[in-house]
Amino acid sequence: MDAEGEFQIELLQQEDYRFEVHFDAPVPVLITDEGAPVGADAGPSPAQLLGTAVANCLAASLLFAMRKFRNEPGPMRVIATVRMSRNEHKRLRISRIAVDLHLAIAGSEVKMLDRILSQFEDFCIVTQSVRSSIPVEVTVLDKTGTALNNVPGSGPTA
Repeated sequence: MDAEGEFQIELLQQEDYRFEVHFDAPVPVLITDEGAPVGADAGPSPAQLLGTAVANCLAASLLFAMRKFRNEPGPMRVIATVRMSRNEHKRLRISRIAVDLHLAIAGSEVKMLDRILSQFEDFCIVTQSVRSSIPVEVTVLDKTGTALNNVPGSGPTA
């Protein structure tokens, strides 16, 4: 996929709400499905995929920023919490996504931490694209569980 331009994703219905997803890059086929009772839980739902896309993009962006300043972040653990609620027309919508990025090192070990925290979200294509419609809260935690951002006066949290 080019940095600018477009790409295609093809979905082929298998049965009921289960689809086979084909990407125009050398990526394995993905099966998606709606949750029970509508679907059969044969794969992630579109809402789960959106939460995954936001979380993965933020993790990759933070990892890139950390490595840019010669940090060795170790394996990262990411937890995305997607809140579903009904709108004024009683339709289910994604009303909030919260992403916790858990680093494997202490915050004191991160070189250029303030700069990394002030910038990495801006480079996340997916998060910045959905933020105009869905609030996305991002918390970066170090190996002790201490929040490094997402405190009053810190970087963007929507």
